[in-house]
Amino acid sequence: MQTLPRNMKLIAFDPHRTEFNCQYESDLEPQVSDEAEQWYREGLAATSYDLWPEDRDYKKAAILWTKAAEQNHWRAMLNLATLHLLGTGVERSSERAVQMVEKAMSLGVPKAFDLMGTYHMNGTGVKQDATRAYAFWAHAANMGSADALAYLGDKLNASYDDPKGAFWGNRGMAIKLMECGYQQENGNAAYLLGHELSFHEQFERALHILHDGVKFGSEKSANKLFVEFDDGRKVVNKFQDKNRAERYAAIADLLRLNPDLRLPNLDKVLPLPPAILPYWDGDKQTLIDGAKPVKTASLEDIQPSPASQRQGRAHIPDGFVLPDEPQGGPLIQHPNTNAVISGYWIAQLVKPYTPRQVAWNAAQVPMHYEQGESFTPPDDVTKESGILRFHYLGIPVPKAPAARHVPDWRVPQGVLREIPVPSRELRATGLLPAPATGIWHGRIDPAHPLAKVFNQWNRQAYVEEGQPFPDPRDRGLDISPKEIEWQWLDQANQPLPSGRKAITIRNFSTEEPMAKGS
Repeated sequence: MQTLPRNMKLIAFDPHRTEFNCQYESDLEPQVSDEAEQWYREGLAATSYDLWPEDRDYKKAAILWTKAAEQNHWRAMLNLATLHLLGTGVERSSERAVQMVEKAMSLGVPKAFDLMGTYHMNGTGVKQDATRAYAFWAHAANMGSADALAYLGDKLNASYDDPKGAFWGNRGMAIKLMECGYQQENGNAAYLLGHELSFHEQFERALHILHDGVKFGSEKSANKLFVEFDDGRKVVNKFQDKNRAERYAAIADLLRLNPDLRLPNLDKVLPLPPAILPYWDGDKQTLIDGAKPVKTASLEDIQPSPASQRQGRAHIPDGFVLPDEPQGGPLIQHPNTNAVISGYWIAQLVKPYTPRQVAWNAAQVPMHYEQGESFTPPDDVTKESGILRFHYLGIPVPKAPAARHVPDWRVPQGVLREIPVPSRELRATGLLPAPATGIWHGRIDPAHPLAKVFNQWNRQAYVEEGQPFPDPRDRGLDISPKEIEWQWLDQANQPLPSGRKAITIRNFSTEEPMAKGS
């Protein structure tokens, strides 16, 4: 029994510690197999917050998560632990829950050590022991657990030590712990840090951190900013704004219903002053849909095509294909003329009789010519080859996404929207202002030491043309803007005749985007 992870030797919790080195939990989280991840996502889809409670199939989820856990999927293990505690979809067993957490601990998962601390504090499947609970939480915080960092930061954020051991006076360390959790986009850490900075009258930074907290899914941050704007308090520079307050309140309501929501594109629907608020139709879902992260077929669903690997005229942008029929019907031109329309043309022999001529036609690839450019006949064409003509094939259109056996779990859970492929390929470095308004997705070189922290599926931002891209250093991440490549995903708000803009929601369909409320 002494060798079980629940009984591991721990360093005693020191509430007056003076040294702390911020680690990121994602660096320690083990990789999982594609098959296990598929089962895990299916389980999440079956228990989605978007489903009515009676429609959630926890028994199915338990079966799927058990299969995933057998392949060392640590998130599935922790979800199973919760089901066993509640007796939902499986037998109720606190011992089984502890065993699942222990299995994740054996894989070195920071969240598992944080959860074991909670079990010791509550006496869940183990002997109730607050001393060991805090030791587990401290161990998890040292590993980078953002939840543990936020919790301990809150406990240390006092001006004196509570005789009963409920809190301690170590504000300097509390700030460091909260900052580390905030850097990992933990909503609770952002709320606690923003609240503390406002207490010390660092109002401008507090405002931005609380706004980030809403992006990270913090209901408390949304409620805090609702009160600040509704009353015109100090955090918002005594600027009373009932319209902004109403939007924060609406978002807080939906975050309470679905704590899995993340809103990296909040500035699309609710930018901070002095930016002008876009027109809103009053529907809460419009705010959430506009602020959600988006997924495009070009980023994940579409695999590189041979045409995208070609160079020069033969290159077709990745995620695009030529239409089945060119717009305007067939168009054929003589090789000694200039292209009458821009697009892709293919060289073809008019009457291929011999096997060699048939094979030659089949080997040709589309080539791009601008209107007015002269056609360039292939080098291997001779008089003996036969009559040559150039056939117009059109301009590339977005490729339809490949069929997937299992939808991304974030879609059925309602925390992500699918949109069509971008209407154009547009990339930019973080050093320069945004060349276009819309949602941008940022990535850094996978070899960068913070790649696992930064390169997340929801690393997105809504940026206006001419405005700077987000600087990770503002959130404590040691990443230079020049190291970030931003890819445009479309989604600019719709201009109205009045000069204002309306929140535009463009879901995954072949239809044109529609402006909500316009």
